[in-house]
Amino acid sequence: MSYQYIKTESANGVTTIMLDRPDALNAFTPALLKELIAAVDAASADKACSCIVLEGAGRAFSAGVDLKLLQSATFEAGKVDNIFGDTAFAAADRLRLAPLPVIAKVHGFCFTGALELALHCDFILTSAGTKFGDTHAEWGLRPSWGMSQNLARAVGVRRARELSFTATTFTGEDAARWGLANAAFADKDQLDRETQACAEAIASKSRGAVCAYKDLYRLHEENRPLEDALDEEVAREYPEITDTHDRLKGFGR
Repeated sequence: MSYQYIKTESANGVTTIMLDRPDALNAFTPALLKELIAAVDAASADKACSCIVLEGAGRAFSAGVDLKLLQSATFEAGKVDNIFGDTAFAAADRLRLAPLPVIAKVHGFCFTGALELALHCDFILTSAGTKFGDTHAEWGLRPSWGMSQNLARAVGVRRARELSFTATTFTGEDAARWGLANAAFADKDQLDRETQACAEAIASKSRGAVCAYKDLYRLHEENRPLEDALDEEVAREYPEITDTHDRLKGFGR
């Protein structure tokens, strides 16, 4: 299908979804997020796809919500949901609950709503000089797309409080050191190469087994008592894993 605000490309088992409003630093609008939802759904349904990479065109991953939309909005208790409705929640859900791994490839800028959506991905790869920030408090807004829950899980609640209370900007190098990003590479070129290599490494593995892992790591996030979680891990069935015999036949060759 064709899109106006995103681009997609598929090769070697990897679908790349690119936010494509570069003149606005890929700032979010309801229309862009609806297209993002459709693109994630399409990639998830594509049996030739085993991994999704989410990135931004031009100078940034995304600056977050388009502040021009907010200037003409009315607010109630700091919420922007009257503009985006359920669209932002649906986009976050699609990224978090997609059956396939989703890598956020973050460069340039990643602020507030963009950071919220990136944190719903399975993990983040970035460049050292990328600028991150949670600026809700700067603009008199409250988080409603998952920031208070996911940022604390990523960096620890005490550091998350500091970052959110002060709206402090931090770098990709900081993000990797604190555990928010898995790695911060020297520049955009290296980020491109390493992300592609990581995504293709995932795509080379058993699609069914990787999807099972995606589901089981969500089980971990339910914070069940360990014995209950161990029992549930064993009890779940994944009939889509059908390549075990073929993969084992190649062992030792």
